[in-house]
Amino acid sequence: MRILLPVASILGGLLLYSCSTIETNNAVSSKSAMEQSIKTQLSSDPQLQGIAVDARPDKNEVTLSGTVPTEALRTKAVDLAENGRPNLVVTDKIDVQPHQVARSEYTEEMARTAREKAKELGDKLGNSLDDAWIHTKIKAKLIDNPDTPARNINIDVIDQVVTLHGAVGTATAKDEAERTAKQTEGVKRVNNLLKVQAG
Repeated sequence: MRILLPVASILGGLLLYSCSTIETNNAVSSKSAMEQSIKTQLSSDPQLQGIAVDARPDKNEVTLSGTVPTEALRTKAVDLAENGRPNLVVTDKIDVQPHQVARSEYTEEMARTAREKAKELGDKLGNSLDDAWIHTKIKAKLIDNPDTPARNINIDVIDQVVTLHGAVGTATAKDEAERTAKQTEGVKRVNNLLKVQAG
């Protein structure tokens, strides 16, 4: 009888350990399967393949992180993840960092597209490649900066001279927009005509 008691204790302990190991393996397998499923959804767009996925299947939650060059791609990544699994809760930790094109890589086709977008926004651009390139860079920097309301700021670039106009909510936003423009490569001068309108 004395011999059986320790054996029973050992067998019980092994059984508990075995069950716990199976549960752990199932949880890891479920997490891995969920992450792989979402990565497969994201891989439909080559620009989203670098997005990291951290899944918590027990809560039906996933966290996405990494960087993308546009807000549209960030939104697309979240949408693809949400569509991949019913009632999935997505935590978005994706940073938008616009790709900065070097002046030597900037083409006339890029400039034409920049001029069309600028015209839609009410911005004025000169005819040079430099003016379009400067406009593109400043716009991207203002969008990327949480202290500058890029949608409220118009940017005119003529002969590498930048004029900022529109309305911002604070004097800090006005100063930050000017600083951003002045620190952009190729800019000769900045005229800051932004008006501060609280509200």
